[in-house]
Amino acid sequence: MNEDKATGYTRLRRRAGVAATALSAVVLLLLVVTGGSASLRDVAVGVAHGSLFVTVILYVVMLALLSEVVQLPLAFYQGVTLERRYGLSTEATTRWWLDRLKANGVGFVLAVISALIVCYLLQWSPRLWWAVAAVCFGVIIVVLAQLAPVLLLPLFYTVKPLQRRELADRLVALAQRAGARVLGVFEWQLSDRTRKANAALTGIGRTRRILLSDTLLAEHSDDEIEVILAHELAHHVHHDIWRGIALEVALLTLGLFVTDRVLDMSIGHFGLAGKADVAGLPILVLAGGAVSLLLLPLVNAVSRAHERRADRYALDMTSNADAFISAMKRLGAQNLAEERPSRIVELLFHSHPPIAARLEAARNWHPKRT
Repeated sequence: MNEDKATGYTRLRRRAGVAATALSAVVLLLLVVTGGSASLRDVAVGVAHGSLFVTVILYVVMLALLSEVVQLPLAFYQGVTLERRYGLSTEATTRWWLDRLKANGVGFVLAVISALIVCYLLQWSPRLWWAVAAVCFGVIIVVLAQLAPVLLLPLFYTVKPLQRRELADRLVALAQRAGARVLGVFEWQLSDRTRKANAALTGIGRTRRILLSDTLLAEHSDDEIEVILAHELAHHVHHDIWRGIALEVALLTLGLFVTDRVLDMSIGHFGLAGKADVAGLPILVLAGGAVSLLLLPLVNAVSRAHERRADRYALDMTSNADAFISAMKRLGAQNLAEERPSRIVELLFHSHPPIAARLEAARNWHPKRT
């Protein structure tokens, strides 16, 4: 692996991500403190003629357009310029714009639904809205986790049954050994966008399926693919998906609770007429985002623990440390993963253990005695 190249790439991606987050926060904060959010609300109310439903939709449209204008240069840099500079992108610029439009469309629909839930619940119960909203959003998260492979993935990618029958049978048998019922093994076309490789066990229950990117299939041996999938199956065996959803809902609940307190303190300021005022939506995003950022090191620590456990499971299940080591090296080189990030970078930004640590653990692994 070219460590200098990987380090440079990940550092620039990290800086762009931090800049995008900071820029969004600054824009939202300025909208609140300057009364800009109240002005957007007034425009929406004037057009909607008193309809809360239409007011919320119009407000979200204006806020989304403003956010896109601010975020677009950084998004293009991160998704196109940087990927091409480091030789990772195979995507035509027109395809990137199309995907951006699709992503914004999906995001807009989810934003409108979320805003409507919040605003109607705030009117219904100004004291308990946050608890009921947490339940509603928890249900939405579960539904999306189940339907994403069926409804969302095909919007962006071509997915087809894997034609390599021997490999497909081998992976289905591996899933059965792990107790995971899958619909089948599918080839996930990434090569028209990137040279990076990926694999996933997506969906919940009847929608669960194995996804292997064509870039993974082209560069990795069957043994390497098997051990990579064994790692993904470990998340099923240890119920990590449900644990992750539970943690996400807990953080969401805390964020909504904090938002409720901040909204209470904001009434009468910044042009807010009350807690149910649609102009307070940026405050909700800011307060919830602040909670998420503060707890991000904890979330990453939990995720890294799950990933280390999944690595051990993959080694125990396949008894093929050599394939695991070669797969990690190949994935790291193919995806330009930073092999040895600093400790502070790992704590703040990494949801997976560094490649060097995963390789060392595999080299020290020994089969369980029976």
